[in-house]
Amino acid sequence: MEKLRIVFMGTPEFAVGILDSILKNNYEVVGVITAADKPAGRGQKIKYSAVKEYVLDHQLHLLQPTNLKDEHFLEELKSLNANLQVVVAFRMLPEVVWKMPKLGTFNLHASLLPDYRGAAPINWAIINGETKTGVTTFFIDDKIDTGAIILSKETPIAFTENAGALHDRLMNLGCDAVTETLELIEKGEATTTIQNDSSEDKTAYKLNKDNCKIDFTKSGIDIYNLIRGLSPYPSAWCTIIDDETESSVKIYDAKLQLETHSETIGKLLTTKKELRIAVLGGFLEITSLQFPGKKRMNTAELLNGMSISNHAKAL
Repeated sequence: MEKLRIVFMGTPEFAVGILDSILKNNYEVVGVITAADKPAGRGQKIKYSAVKEYVLDHQLHLLQPTNLKDEHFLEELKSLNANLQVVVAFRMLPEVVWKMPKLGTFNLHASLLPDYRGAAPINWAIINGETKTGVTTFFIDDKIDTGAIILSKETPIAFTENAGALHDRLMNLGCDAVTETLELIEKGEATTTIQNDSSEDKTAYKLNKDNCKIDFTKSGIDIYNLIRGLSPYPSAWCTIIDDETESSVKIYDAKLQLETHSETIGKLLTTKKELRIAVLGGFLEITSLQFPGKKRMNTAELLNGMSISNHAKAL
Protein backbone atom coordinates (compact mmCIF):
# COMPACT_ATOMS: atom_id res chain seq x y z
CA MET A 1 0.00 0.00 0.00
CA GLU A 2 1.35 3.40 -1.04
CA LYS A 3 0.50 6.45 1.09
CA LEU A 4 -1.20 9.06 -1.05
CA ARG A 5 0.04 12.64 -1.39
CA ILE A 6 -2.76 14.43 -3.22
CA VAL A 7 -2.99 17.63 -5.21
CA PHE A 8 -6.64 18.65 -5.59
CA MET A 9 -7.94 20.80 -8.45
CA GLY A 10 -11.38 22.40 -8.52
CA THR A 11 -13.29 25.67 -8.50
CA PRO A 12 -17.06 25.67 -7.67
CA GLU A 13 -19.11 24.61 -4.65
CA PHE A 14 -19.45 21.08 -6.05
CA ALA A 15 -15.68 20.66 -5.74
CA VAL A 16 -15.66 21.98 -2.16
CA GLY A 17 -17.80 19.09 -0.95
CA ILE A 18 -15.41 16.57 -2.49
CA LEU A 19 -12.29 18.26 -1.08
CA ASP A 20 -13.87 18.38 2.36
CA SER A 21 -14.66 14.66 2.16
CA ILE A 22 -11.08 13.81 1.16
CA LEU A 23 -9.72 15.65 4.19
CA LYS A 24 -12.30 14.16 6.55
CA ASN A 25 -11.22 10.70 5.39
CA ASN A 26 -7.71 11.59 6.57
CA TYR A 27 -5.99 11.75 3.19
CA GLU A 28 -3.03 14.09 2.87
CA VAL A 29 -3.69 17.03 0.53
CA VAL A 30 -0.35 18.71 -0.20
CA GLY A 31 -1.75 21.39 -2.49
CA VAL A 32 -4.94 22.80 -4.00
CA ILE A 33 -5.21 24.43 -7.40
CA THR A 34 -8.16 26.67 -8.23
CA ALA A 35 -9.11 29.40 -10.68
CA ALA A 36 -7.45 32.81 -10.50
CA ASP A 37 -9.41 35.57 -8.75
CA LYS A 38 -11.58 37.64 -11.05
CA PRO A 39 -13.96 40.60 -10.79
CA ALA A 40 -17.66 39.76 -10.69
CA GLY A 41 -21.03 41.47 -10.36
CA ARG A 42 -22.04 45.07 -10.95
CA GLY A 43 -19.31 46.46 -8.71
CA GLN A 44 -16.68 44.26 -10.37
CA LYS A 45 -15.29 43.35 -6.96
CA ILE A 46 -12.68 40.60 -6.85
CA LYS A 47 -14.41 37.29 -6.15
CA TYR A 48 -12.71 34.18 -4.80
CA SER A 49 -13.74 30.75 -6.02
CA ALA A 50 -15.67 28.56 -3.58
CA VAL A 51 -12.63 26.29 -3.37
CA LYS A 52 -10.32 29.20 -2.50
CA GLU A 53 -12.66 30.28 0.30
CA TYR A 54 -12.49 26.75 1.71
CA VAL A 55 -8.70 26.54 1.34
CA LEU A 56 -8.17 29.81 3.20
CA ASP A 57 -10.40 28.61 6.04
CA HIS A 58 -8.46 25.35 6.30
CA GLN A 59 -4.96 26.76 5.72
CA LEU A 60 -4.09 24.49 2.81
CA HIS A 61 -1.32 25.20 0.28
CA LEU A 62 -2.94 27.17 -2.57
CA LEU A 63 -1.93 27.66 -6.20
CA GLN A 64 -3.83 29.87 -8.67
CA PRO A 65 -2.06 29.71 -12.03
CA THR A 66 -3.41 31.64 -14.99
CA ASN A 67 -1.32 29.51 -17.33
CA LEU A 68 -1.08 25.79 -16.57
CA LYS A 69 2.04 25.52 -18.76
CA ASP A 70 3.91 28.31 -16.97
CA GLU A 71 7.38 27.10 -15.90
CA HIS A 72 7.19 28.61 -12.41
CA PHE A 73 3.83 26.95 -11.78
CA LEU A 74 5.10 23.59 -13.06
CA GLU A 75 8.18 23.82 -10.83
CA GLU A 76 6.04 24.61 -7.78
CA LEU A 77 3.62 21.78 -8.62
CA LYS A 78 6.49 19.32 -9.01
CA SER A 79 8.02 20.46 -5.70
CA LEU A 80 4.86 19.34 -3.86
CA ASN A 81 5.93 15.77 -4.64
CA ALA A 82 2.36 14.54 -5.06
CA ASN A 83 1.83 11.00 -6.32
CA LEU A 84 -1.84 11.52 -7.27
CA GLN A 85 -3.99 14.39 -8.55
CA VAL A 86 -7.77 14.63 -8.12
CA VAL A 87 -9.77 16.94 -10.39
CA VAL A 88 -13.37 18.06 -9.81
CA ALA A 89 -15.00 20.75 -11.98
CA PHE A 90 -11.80 22.47 -13.04
CA ARG A 91 -10.48 23.00 -16.57
CA MET A 92 -8.74 20.97 -19.24
CA LEU A 93 -5.21 20.08 -18.15
CA PRO A 94 -2.13 20.02 -20.39
CA GLU A 95 -0.38 16.65 -20.66
CA VAL A 96 2.61 17.90 -18.67
CA VAL A 97 0.29 18.40 -15.67
CA TRP A 98 -1.93 15.30 -15.77
CA LYS A 99 1.04 13.00 -16.45
CA MET A 100 3.14 14.43 -13.62
CA PRO A 101 2.14 12.26 -10.61
CA LYS A 102 3.29 8.64 -10.42
CA LEU A 103 -0.22 7.28 -9.79
CA GLY A 104 -1.92 9.47 -12.37
CA THR A 105 -4.67 12.08 -12.33
CA PHE A 106 -8.33 11.18 -11.98
CA ASN A 107 -11.44 13.27 -12.48
CA LEU A 108 -14.89 13.10 -10.92
CA HIS A 109 -17.62 13.88 -13.47
CA ALA A 110 -21.29 14.36 -12.60
CA SER A 111 -22.77 11.96 -15.15
CA LEU A 112 -22.72 8.32 -16.17
CA LEU A 113 -20.00 8.53 -18.81
CA PRO A 114 -19.78 8.42 -21.78
CA ASP A 115 -23.12 10.30 -21.67
CA TYR A 116 -23.05 14.00 -20.84
CA ARG A 117 -19.41 14.79 -21.36
CA GLY A 118 -18.89 18.52 -21.07
CA ALA A 119 -19.58 21.57 -18.97
CA ALA A 120 -23.14 21.13 -17.67
CA PRO A 121 -23.97 17.44 -17.12
CA ILE A 122 -26.38 17.96 -14.20
CA ASN A 123 -28.46 20.50 -16.10
CA TRP A 124 -28.69 18.57 -19.36
CA ALA A 125 -29.67 15.29 -17.72
CA ILE A 126 -32.79 17.02 -16.35
CA ILE A 127 -33.42 19.14 -19.46
CA ASN A 128 -33.45 15.96 -21.55
CA GLY A 129 -35.89 14.26 -19.18
CA GLU A 130 -33.53 11.56 -17.94
CA THR A 131 -34.82 9.37 -15.11
CA LYS A 132 -31.35 8.44 -13.86
CA THR A 133 -27.84 9.88 -13.73
CA GLY A 134 -24.82 9.48 -11.51
CA VAL A 135 -21.12 10.20 -11.08
CA THR A 136 -18.03 8.68 -12.68
CA THR A 137 -14.35 8.67 -11.77
CA PHE A 138 -11.86 8.21 -14.60
CA PHE A 139 -8.18 8.72 -15.33
CA ILE A 140 -7.64 11.86 -17.39
CA ASP A 141 -6.29 11.62 -20.92
CA ASP A 142 -5.77 14.18 -23.70
CA LYS A 143 -9.48 14.75 -24.48
CA ILE A 144 -12.42 16.02 -22.40
CA ASP A 145 -14.08 13.38 -20.19
CA THR A 146 -12.93 10.46 -22.35
CA GLY A 147 -10.45 8.66 -20.07
CA ALA A 148 -10.62 5.11 -18.74
CA ILE A 149 -13.40 4.71 -16.16
CA ILE A 150 -12.48 3.60 -12.63
CA LEU A 151 -15.99 3.43 -11.16
CA SER A 152 -19.46 4.94 -11.44
CA LYS A 153 -22.44 5.33 -9.11
CA GLU A 154 -26.03 5.68 -10.29
CA THR A 155 -29.02 7.53 -8.82
CA PRO A 156 -32.62 8.15 -9.99
CA ILE A 157 -33.87 11.62 -10.94
CA ALA A 158 -37.32 12.53 -9.60
CA PHE A 159 -39.78 14.19 -12.01
CA THR A 160 -40.04 17.17 -9.65
CA GLU A 161 -36.30 17.50 -8.93
CA ASN A 162 -34.43 20.59 -10.10
CA ALA A 163 -30.75 21.06 -10.89
CA GLY A 164 -29.96 22.56 -7.49
CA ALA A 165 -31.34 19.57 -5.59
CA LEU A 166 -29.66 17.09 -7.93
CA HIS A 167 -26.36 18.98 -7.66
CA ASP A 168 -26.36 18.50 -3.89
CA ARG A 169 -27.22 14.80 -4.11
CA LEU A 170 -24.55 14.18 -6.73
CA MET A 171 -21.98 16.01 -4.62
CA ASN A 172 -22.70 13.58 -1.77
CA LEU A 173 -22.60 10.63 -4.15
CA GLY A 174 -19.36 12.01 -5.58
CA CYS A 175 -17.82 12.05 -2.10
CA ASP A 176 -18.47 8.31 -1.85
CA ALA A 177 -17.13 7.67 -5.36
CA VAL A 178 -13.92 9.63 -4.76
CA THR A 179 -13.31 7.95 -1.39
CA GLU A 180 -13.73 4.49 -2.94
CA THR A 181 -11.48 5.46 -5.84
CA LEU A 182 -8.77 6.68 -3.46
CA GLU A 183 -8.97 3.41 -1.51
CA LEU A 184 -8.59 1.36 -4.70
CA ILE A 185 -5.62 3.41 -5.91
CA GLU A 186 -3.95 3.34 -2.50
CA LYS A 187 -4.23 -0.46 -2.39
CA GLY A 188 -3.11 -0.82 -6.02
CA GLU A 189 -6.45 -2.41 -6.87
CA ALA A 190 -7.90 0.13 -9.31
CA THR A 191 -9.04 -1.43 -12.57
CA THR A 192 -10.34 0.56 -15.51
CA THR A 193 -12.80 0.26 -18.37
CA ILE A 194 -12.17 2.01 -21.67
CA GLN A 195 -15.04 4.29 -22.72
CA ASN A 196 -16.82 3.23 -25.90
CA ASP A 197 -17.82 6.11 -28.16
CA SER A 198 -21.21 6.06 -29.86
CA SER A 199 -23.12 8.48 -32.06
CA GLU A 200 -25.95 8.11 -29.53
CA ASP A 201 -23.90 9.53 -26.63
CA LYS A 202 -25.51 12.66 -25.19
CA THR A 203 -23.54 15.88 -24.72
CA ALA A 204 -23.55 18.41 -21.85
CA TYR A 205 -23.18 21.57 -23.92
CA LYS A 206 -22.09 24.79 -22.25
CA LEU A 207 -25.14 26.80 -21.18
CA ASN A 208 -25.76 30.18 -22.79
CA LYS A 209 -28.59 32.67 -23.20
CA ASP A 210 -29.87 30.98 -26.35
CA ASN A 211 -30.19 27.44 -25.01
CA CYS A 212 -31.73 28.72 -21.76
CA LYS A 213 -34.59 30.44 -23.62
CA ILE A 214 -37.97 28.73 -23.48
CA ASP A 215 -39.23 27.56 -26.86
CA PHE A 216 -43.03 27.51 -26.76
CA THR A 217 -43.24 25.36 -29.90
CA LYS A 218 -42.03 22.47 -27.71
CA SER A 219 -44.24 20.32 -25.52
CA GLY A 220 -45.24 21.28 -22.00
CA ILE A 221 -43.09 18.45 -20.61
CA ASP A 222 -40.03 19.68 -22.54
CA ILE A 223 -40.51 23.22 -21.22
CA TYR A 224 -41.08 21.96 -17.67
CA ASN A 225 -37.85 19.95 -17.88
CA LEU A 226 -35.96 23.00 -19.15
CA ILE A 227 -37.19 25.12 -16.23
CA ARG A 228 -36.23 22.61 -13.55
CA GLY A 229 -32.98 21.74 -15.35
CA LEU A 230 -31.88 25.38 -15.15
CA SER A 231 -33.11 26.14 -11.63
CA PRO A 232 -31.78 27.86 -9.63
CA TYR A 233 -28.96 28.79 -12.02
CA PRO A 234 -28.69 30.10 -14.68
CA SER A 235 -32.52 29.88 -14.99
CA ALA A 236 -34.83 29.49 -17.97
CA TRP A 237 -36.25 32.69 -19.42
CA CYS A 238 -38.81 33.98 -21.88
CA THR A 239 -40.15 37.27 -23.18
CA ILE A 240 -43.52 38.35 -21.79
CA ILE A 241 -45.46 40.91 -23.82
CA ASP A 242 -48.20 42.79 -22.00
CA ASP A 243 -49.86 45.48 -24.15
CA GLU A 244 -46.77 47.27 -25.54
CA THR A 245 -44.36 46.30 -22.78
CA GLU A 246 -41.80 43.55 -23.36
CA SER A 247 -39.99 41.98 -20.40
CA SER A 248 -37.31 39.29 -20.24
CA VAL A 249 -38.53 37.15 -17.35
CA LYS A 250 -36.61 34.44 -15.52
CA ILE A 251 -38.70 31.43 -14.50
CA TYR A 252 -37.32 29.36 -11.63
CA ASP A 253 -40.10 26.99 -10.62
CA ALA A 254 -43.24 25.66 -12.23
CA LYS A 255 -45.79 22.88 -11.95
CA LEU A 256 -46.97 21.02 -15.04
CA GLN A 257 -50.70 20.48 -15.51
CA LEU A 258 -51.41 18.06 -18.35
CA GLU A 259 -54.78 18.66 -19.98
CA THR A 260 -56.42 19.35 -23.31
CA HIS A 261 -57.29 22.99 -23.93
CA SER A 262 -58.05 25.47 -26.70
CA GLU A 263 -56.05 28.44 -25.41
CA THR A 264 -53.43 30.12 -27.61
CA ILE A 265 -49.97 28.74 -26.85
CA GLY A 266 -48.07 31.23 -24.68
CA LYS A 267 -51.20 32.96 -23.33
CA LEU A 268 -50.94 34.07 -19.69
CA LEU A 269 -53.88 33.29 -17.43
CA THR A 270 -53.89 34.94 -14.02
CA THR A 271 -55.89 35.10 -10.83
CA LYS A 272 -55.00 37.16 -7.77
CA LYS A 273 -52.47 34.51 -6.70
CA GLU A 274 -51.79 32.28 -9.71
CA LEU A 275 -50.09 32.63 -13.07
CA ARG A 276 -50.41 29.95 -15.72
CA ILE A 277 -49.02 29.79 -19.24
CA ALA A 278 -50.76 27.76 -21.91
CA VAL A 279 -48.41 25.20 -23.48
CA LEU A 280 -48.77 22.24 -25.81
CA GLY A 281 -50.55 19.54 -23.83
CA GLY A 282 -51.52 21.63 -20.82
CA PHE A 283 -50.50 24.54 -18.62
CA LEU A 284 -47.42 25.58 -16.67
CA GLU A 285 -48.30 27.03 -13.29
CA ILE A 286 -45.42 29.41 -12.59
CA THR A 287 -44.58 29.43 -8.88
CA SER A 288 -41.31 31.41 -8.76
CA LEU A 289 -40.04 34.02 -11.21
CA GLN A 290 -38.20 37.31 -11.62
CA PHE A 291 -39.15 40.37 -13.67
CA PRO A 292 -36.46 42.89 -14.71
CA GLY A 293 -35.51 45.25 -11.89
CA LYS A 294 -37.26 43.10 -9.29
CA LYS A 295 -36.01 40.37 -6.98
CA ARG A 296 -36.92 36.75 -7.41
CA MET A 297 -40.30 36.13 -5.78
CA ASN A 298 -43.15 33.67 -5.66
CA THR A 299 -46.08 34.33 -7.94
CA ALA A 300 -48.48 35.45 -5.21
CA GLU A 301 -45.95 38.10 -4.09
CA LEU A 302 -45.49 39.31 -7.65
CA LEU A 303 -49.20 39.55 -8.41
CA ASN A 304 -49.78 41.41 -5.16
CA GLY A 305 -47.67 44.26 -6.50
CA MET A 306 -48.30 44.24 -10.25
CA SER A 307 -51.14 43.43 -12.61
CA ILE A 308 -50.97 41.40 -15.79
CA SER A 309 -53.61 42.02 -18.44
CA ASN A 310 -55.65 39.29 -20.09
CA HIS A 311 -53.87 40.10 -23.37
CA ALA A 312 -50.43 39.14 -22.05
CA LYS A 313 -48.50 36.35 -23.74
CA ALA A 314 -45.14 34.63 -23.44
CA LEU A 315 -42.79 34.19 -26.40
